Amino acid sequence: MTETRLTLDEVMDLALAALGAAGADVTNANAIARTMWRAERDGAKSHGLFRAAGYCGAIRSGKANGRAAPTIASQEGAVIRMEGDNGFAPVAHMTGLPALAALAKTQGVAALAIRRCLHYAALWPEVETLTDQGLAAMAFTSSPPYVHMAGGRKRVFGTNPMAFGWPRPGKPPMIFDQASSLTARGEVMIAARDGHEAPQGAGVGPDGAPTTDPKAILSGAQSPFGDYKGAAIALMVDLLAGPLIGELTSLETGEQDVGEGPSIGGQLILAFAPERLGGADALAHGERLFEELLSEPGVRLPGGRRAAERSKTPEEGVLIPTSLYEEIRELT
Repeated sequence: MTETRLTLDEVMDLALAALGAAGADVTNANAIARTMWRAERDGAKSHGLFRAAGYCGAIRSGKANGRAAPTIASQEGAVIRMEGDNGFAPVAHMTGLPALAALAKTQGVAALAIRRCLHYAALWPEVETLTDQGLAAMAFTSSPPYVHMAGGRKRVFGTNPMAFGWPRPGKPPMIFDQASSLTARGEVMIAARDGHEAPQGAGVGPDGAPTTDPKAILSGAQSPFGDYKGAAIALMVDLLAGPLIGELTSLETGEQDVGEGPSIGGQLILAFAPERLGGADALAHGERLFEELLSEPGVRLPGGRRAAERSKTPEEGVLIPTSLYEEIRELT
């Protein structure tokens, strides 16, 4: 497989050109392109330019609103409710996250419920936006059903990721971002594209038998990590990003959605002000735990790999498959 090296500026320019050609206005294109740019910068290939065709296809087909103008529908107590205007989630985040951060600093805890948006990215970018404000944060979203329940074979849940972030003054935040399935959907798709096997336990084929063939998994079902433990988390995320905020469950999304790619749904984001809950020593207390963990050779904190990649890419650039580069060039 041949690869093409791009600077980070070229990544942004390529994404903006493709989104603009698909019909996104400047505001939407910038928000979406920056999300892909951040993923490429941090080595998160399954959520970088690999997603460009999905974003552009959804805008071209009218499934996603490339000129969305999300609005805050209401704010009561510590709860902000947003309408996403059928646009991609990063566009809603431009308005919603600053409002959430301000409210959390006032109330101690705050929630942002976004309805009618398409979430097609990783969750750590929005969580990191909040940790940059000195807040701890959690984020949840669901998708069309790709994952079977423990003991079953039918697709019932999305990959239903969740993320948690903890601020570290003067240091990269601790952020984990994980699917409820053993692997993210994009990782299985990349394995199928590149001719690699998926990890053991990643999914089952159409016959319900476990397989490492990514193409069979894509036509069958992905498996929850840890069997019933991952399935329980997928169920929790489905309820938090669905019925709790007045949105669809994964099953309901699947009944209304057609084909692969992004789908309309919801997102729940929670923010916590550590000093309001645990006092002035809360973050320092967390640092004592991190220092103990990192004292053992071979241990790294969640998010450490992304931080290491981020330090290199401004000079080294990023590598993407040449076939992907040509595909995106055609989109422009």
